[in-house]
Amino acid sequence: MRAALNHPLDGTVFDARYRLEHVLARGGMSTVYRGTDLRLDRTVAIKVMADGLTDDPVFVRRFAQEARAAASLSHPNVVAVYDQGADGGHSYLVMEMVAGRTLRDLLHERGRLSPELACSILLPVLAALSAAHRAGLVHRDVKPENILLADGSDPDAAPVKVADFGLARAIASAATTYGTTAGAMLGTVAYVAPEQVSAGTTDPRTDVYSAGIVLYEMLTGLPPYIADSAISVAYRHVHDDVPPPSAAVPGLPEELDAITLRATRREPAARPVDAGAFLAELRDVVADVGLRQVPVPAAGPSRPDAPRRHTGTLALDPAGLPRDAGGQPLLVRPIPPDPAFRPEPPARRPRDLEQRRHRRHFLLALLLIVVLGAGVAVAGWWFGSGRYTSVPKLSMLTVSEAQRTAKAAHIKVEVLPQREHSEDVPAGTVVSSTPGGGAKVLRGADVELRLSSGPERYVVPSGLVGLGREAARKKLGGMPLSVQFSHAYSDSIPVGHVIQVVPAAGTELRRGQAVGLQLSLGPRPFAVPDVTGRGSDDATNTLRNAGLTVVPSEEFSTTVDSGQVIRQEPAVGQVTRGDTVRIVVSKGPQMVRVPDVTRESVNEATNDLKAAGFKVSVQSFFAVFGQVVQTKPGGNSLAPKGSTIQIITV
Repeated sequence: MRAALNHPLDGTVFDARYRLEHVLARGGMSTVYRGTDLRLDRTVAIKVMADGLTDDPVFVRRFAQEARAAASLSHPNVVAVYDQGADGGHSYLVMEMVAGRTLRDLLHERGRLSPELACSILLPVLAALSAAHRAGLVHRDVKPENILLADGSDPDAAPVKVADFGLARAIASAATTYGTTAGAMLGTVAYVAPEQVSAGTTDPRTDVYSAGIVLYEMLTGLPPYIADSAISVAYRHVHDDVPPPSAAVPGLPEELDAITLRATRREPAARPVDAGAFLAELRDVVADVGLRQVPVPAAGPSRPDAPRRHTGTLALDPAGLPRDAGGQPLLVRPIPPDPAFRPEPPARRPRDLEQRRHRRHFLLALLLIVVLGAGVAVAGWWFGSGRYTSVPKLSMLTVSEAQRTAKAAHIKVEVLPQREHSEDVPAGTVVSSTPGGGAKVLRGADVELRLSSGPERYVVPSGLVGLGREAARKKLGGMPLSVQFSHAYSDSIPVGHVIQVVPAAGTELRRGQAVGLQLSLGPRPFAVPDVTGRGSDDATNTLRNAGLTVVPSEEFSTTVDSGQVIRQEPAVGQVTRGDTVRIVVSKGPQMVRVPDVTRESVNEATNDLKAAGFKVSVQSFFAVFGQVVQTKPGGNSLAPKGSTIQIITV
């Protein structure tokens, strides 16, 4: 009997393959062991789920489903999932072993990170999430504990990896009573998106929000919301806007403020559509600000004075909705304001205060100088040209850059949901505006921005080989590609069906590029072998070796020896493999009994022999009046039909 999960399982072997060696980490839902795959002789990490979860068939089914989905995700920045199973009442997950520490450990050690290091860590995190979003997977639990930092002992391993894809969804779907929360999961509320708390809905933009909160914490050393209870933190996610990081750490670049605020908008539609779009925008910010990529630091001793913070946990029910300590569903929307919570006003930057002082001084000076003519001059300017402004060039800018540029030109911008393909404009940046750059508009007017979805590419589908011409066209669907047909002989593909696709399935093509479909002409034709005069067996083998079907028949012949081929159909011309060739084999001459015509007259004997199918030769000087005395061959003997019978008369 194995020990219960709350006791060490050191030395236990799951499914006669995975040996648990020692505990790496413990949590409320699982325990992670360092282990060995005995079959492949490699070190692995084995996550063993809590007993209460394993008792729930809904969780077990979802756990297996999510593990298979995560295992299909292959990316250098994703912790690989090798296997999953259940043994002795324990559900487990076998994962890649990453030697190092978590981002939480690094934050605990340093407090906050430099902009260079924060972006150097977040870029590969977003690359991993982008790969998951393209594959239809949502992480749902992005937080520093799930971001692993390799120690550099393996030079081929990526320095940053993301773990636990799909595990949050599996736990959320369980109906097991675990602790005091029925069917609940424990998610870190400091990073949870507003819609995840208030409605239980998740999509790629949920991961974008959590990644934005992680960026905020790396830049400032603390999450944006800190309170005495998890409910208070959740309330602020739903009802407050995340402040700019520079409000806590003055001097941070404005571009980092802008991208952090865009990723953490309360309204999902205002965020980047997925991690790929967030990644593209962050790369632009890194390039614009001139941040260099720095290596992830190796593990070091923790600072005793490093800031400690309450991130809080919140129980979520199977739909992702919060529950209270008694396990009852609890929505955040109707939660009354927490009496202990007092929102802090946003900190004003010194630069803003200085600008305000300069502006007041300028207005006072202007009022002193301009007395009577000021009103007339201002009114004339306003109704002439002052109320108009020029639309600046907004293409090739990120959304945050376009918003700042438009604000400086005294116009508003609206980002259209529809995107446009572009070969030149990176995805997530402005490809065009309406009105366009240079147009005159009223101050405060709205300008519509259309974002780029990147290059227009169409993937050649798989499964075209073997399809008929029209079926292949249908599978290509409405792709704006040029379909070109060619033909070739094939012994295995039926006539008119696809033999080969060029380029191969999975290739990305631009609009209008050609897809070549090679159609089968059937087997290649060849000249039928001539087997006339050959023996029956020899002729049959020759034709069958050529890939032809042989249909033999027989008939009598006085010119071809028995057992030899008299003729074939077809005798000449082109055939293909599988075609039928008919051969006629000689049975030799037909033997007929010679009539006995002795004592008959020459005329009578001749008529009787001819009627029997013979030719007649007469030897007599008086054949007309003579009587047959002998035939050669003799009467009642057998002779080939059509042969000559000699009669002798006297």
